[in-house]
Order: sequence, then C-alpha cells, then structure tokens
Amino acid sequence: MDVATLALPRARSVRERVRQWWLARLPATDEHVLTQRNLYVLPTRPGWMLAVTLALLLLGSINYQLNLGYLLTFLLTGAAGASVLVGHANLRGLRLRVRVDGDAFAGRPLPVRVALQAPGRRTRWAVALAWAQPGADPVATDVAGGAAEVMVPLVLPRRGRHRLPPLGIETRYPLGVARIWSWWRPSLAVTVWPAPEPSAPPLPAAASTPTDAADRPLAADGAPIGASADLPDGVRPYRAGDSPGRVLWKKAARHDGDPAGWLVREATPTTGDTRLWLDDAACGLSDVEARRSRLCAWVLQADARGIVYGLRLPGCTIEPGTGPAHRRHCLEALACH
Repeated sequence: MDVATLALPRARSVRERVRQWWLARLPATDEHVLTQRNLYVLPTRPGWMLAVTLALLLLGSINYQLNLGYLLTFLLTGAAGASVLVGHANLRGLRLRVRVDGDAFAGRPLPVRVALQAPGRRTRWAVALAWAQPGADPVATDVAGGAAEVMVPLVLPRRGRHRLPPLGIETRYPLGVARIWSWWRPSLAVTVWPAPEPSAPPLPAAASTPTDAADRPLAADGAPIGASADLPDGVRPYRAGDSPGRVLWKKAARHDGDPAGWLVREATPTTGDTRLWLDDAACGLSDVEARRSRLCAWVLQADARGIVYGLRLPGCTIEPGTGPAHRRHCLEALACH
C-alpha cells in the first residue's frame, strides 16, 4: 500500500470534520431565504474541463493567430459566465420551510416535506435538495407558479428527540458548469420512536385483569374484601345488588334462603374490560434497545386490536388507555426513556 492510498482517507476525514464544524456554526431557523449572502458558487468537474479547454483554445489562437479561434473562445467563455449568473438567479429569492408527516421510527424513512416559495411567477428549474447525511440521495424539483412542495425522505438511526440535520439546496442549471448551493439548519425537532421488533412474540395474556376485580377494595392482607382463600377462582360471596343470574342457586338452597351464605360467579372480563400491562421487566431481553423494540411492537399490536393497555418502564408508568393520543404517549415514553 503506497502513501497516496494512506493519505486519501485522512484527507476525507479532515474535509468531513471541517464541513461538520462549519455546519454546526449555522444558526437554526424556522425558514430559510436564499440571498446573495448565503449562496455559494464553485465550478463543477465539467466546468473545470471547460476552463482547461478554453485555455488551450486561447493558447492555440494566440500561437497561430486564428481570429475564428478567438471568436469561439470568447463566445464559450461568455456563455459559461452567463450560465453562472442565470443559475444564481435561479435560486436567489427562494424561501424554504419544512414539516413532518407521518410517524418517525428509528431506521425507517421519515417523510419530511419541504415547501418552496419563489417571488414572482418565473419557474425555478432543477432545484435539488439533500440532507447532510452519508448516502443521502438528492431530490430534484421545479418550482413552477411561485410555489412547490417536495418530500425529502430522512432516516434517523437512533430513537430519541432529534433536531433535523442540515439541508443542502443546490442547482447546476442551465449548463452544469457551476454548482450554486446553500445550507440550512432547520430548527424543527422530531421524536424518533424505537423500531418495532419484526417478529415480536404475542402479547402477554397473563397481564389482563377484570375491571370489577381491579376496582374492588382490598383488605389488610391484600385480598379483595369478601373473598375467601377457600373459595375457587371465579367465585365470591354474595353482595347486595348482585344479579340473580350469577347466584349459584344449588349451593344457595343449602342455606335456607339466607343470603349470607350465597355464592356468585365473578364477571367474565370482556375485550372492553381487559387491562393489559406492557412491562419492561417482562420482555425477557437483556439489551435495552431490544426491549424498547419489543415494547414498541406490543404497543402497536394492542392499539390495532383495540385493547386497553398500559406501559411500565423504569421510572415511568402510563396508566391503561386506548386511542391515538394514548398510543403516541406510550411511543414517546419508549423513545425518551
């Protein structure tokens, strides 16, 4: 391995560090307006090749005194210079804003919509947008009629609260000999939820409890008032107001009509009465991120089935509930704890 091969990764690392340092110094704003102060111009590779070609044409024309060579050289130079001015005007005046649509899961594309507004009715051609991330593909659009909106997918690999990375805006219109670009740091922050486990086990059925049993007052020993350790499961002593259909009449006949010795069946829990607790300690996994992924999959399963569920995390307990707001509350707790 030669010295040039060793120096190449180091040069890339230094360039990336300088770029990250410069992007970190940009102010975070809600919107970004492209002006002469934040638009930058550099030749592209075809632009450098054109410059070398024009230099050779000029040297040949001087050496051989070719008037047509002078004419061709100056015409191409003027066209390249005019293309830089046209490309700069193509971006100047654009106003950008971002908004997030849909759910944000770690490692999955997050749909981020970028709205572009331009003064006047002139069409802005070939405007490319790309996030400052390795491997991010640019998305190109034309701003026709003074406004346009484009979706620029964003992948955030880790759960938690994150601010959107810097967004690059550039164009090489019209000839591609110059690159005109700008950087913007959006101030918008998003909560990235854990990625749900692909093959998560079924919901823990042992966590469901009847509503009436959960609401019954407890005695000093922790058992429901009126319950007896000698009674089988699903049976309790009679209480005033119990439905006659739940009374065990064959056993009640032995007490000669005295309600004190009657027994009744417990209410069978229905789907609406089920309270499912999703507990971090019951996941059976040692890795924290793996437990969060499994709990995320269970939350999505319980929400899709309409089950009343709660969430227990170290230092955080969310009471059972249903609905989109409860689902979002649980997912945000999984993202930030």
